[in-house]
Amino acid sequence: MKKKPVQPSGEAFGQRLTRCRKRVGFTQRELGEQIGLSQRMVAYYEGQTEYPPAHILPLLVEALGVSADELLGIKAEKQTPRAANQRLWRRFKEIEKLPPKERRQLLGIVDAVLDRHRLTQRDSAA
Repeated sequence: MKKKPVQPSGEAFGQRLTRCRKRVGFTQRELGEQIGLSQRMVAYYEGQTEYPPAHILPLLVEALGVSADELLGIKAEKQTPRAANQRLWRRFKEIEKLPPKERRQLLGIVDAVLDRHRLTQRDSAA
């Protein structure tokens, strides 16, 4: 008789995968791009399969920032506070990895947009 792993939440793998993906702020397409799969395969893993192929598990773990035990339901997920906009924070992390010159250029663009927004807000408040 085959013994199933303990699943503290009683959730299926796909449900945990969906919740973890959304918590990080990925769409199915973005998660697929991150781990080298199509959006269709991510949707399949979220809805049609009980366990992911072994070669994909480490990729999911790294992309989603959870342990394999948490993703497979062996351990309960750690409740971590979530930033309001995970996509924005992911992009900030990517910006930090840019060479200094490109980072300064991008920050100059961001500063210009923020300055324009402040002026618009100030003008509409007056």
